[in-house]
Amino acid sequence: MKKLSFIHLASFFILFSAGALATQAYMPELKKQLKNTYSTLTHTPKTRDLNKEILEPITVELPLPRVIPPIPEELITKEYDKHLFAGENNGFGAIENESHLNKLIEEEELVLINEGQGYEVMKLTHSHPYITPYSKVVLEELGLAFQILTDSKSSMTLTSVTRTPEQQKSLRRRNSNATSGESSHSYGVSFDISYIRFNGKKNWNRSKQKKLEKILTEFQDAGKILFIKERKQSCYHVTVR
Repeated sequence: MKKLSFIHLASFFILFSAGALATQAYMPELKKQLKNTYSTLTHTPKTRDLNKEILEPITVELPLPRVIPPIPEELITKEYDKHLFAGENNGFGAIENESHLNKLIEEEELVLINEGQGYEVMKLTHSHPYITPYSKVVLEELGLAFQILTDSKSSMTLTSVTRTPEQQKSLRRRNSNATSGESSHSYGVSFDISYIRFNGKKNWNRSKQKKLEKILTEFQDAGKILFIKERKQSCYHVTVR
């Protein structure tokens, strides 16, 4: 019998939570209609003749299937260009400023990720712990796959998430390795995972690093993410496709 991949295992266990997230983030109309229908059914007057009642069917327009555009080779001059292309074709475009970021959060185009199964976010100084709803689903799949491969108490650590242009400039003054121009962190689909921090503490572990890289490679091969190993920052830069 063929051994199931970590993606298959993670996808199986995360099916229900991902479905709930998708319903909340992508189908608010469904949630509203179900609430209205439930309210109607549970607040029926005692004198009501149910035999004469005609309930209108619920009509829900489902979201279109997710389409991942292929990365055109002629536009790629370096590996990081792939991450920028993925960010540009993955939603609302680049975050313009702090006000734009707050609007995206209010409209639920960006959702909070403080911690979850198999991952946690360290205290951030030059980014915000928000990503797109689909990116959160993929992150939770990564976290679950990491626990499956290591143990149920292990967690990987995110060291940087979504940045505004102002934060990117500030980081550049402090860290020469930070991108000087446009950053994929400004699209809400990129995050950095440390390979020297596990369970929220700086504790280099060669075994866990190899397992984390194995998972990232498998997710990349499946077309879910792109990742680059950043040696100066001791992290994997991950972008959800």
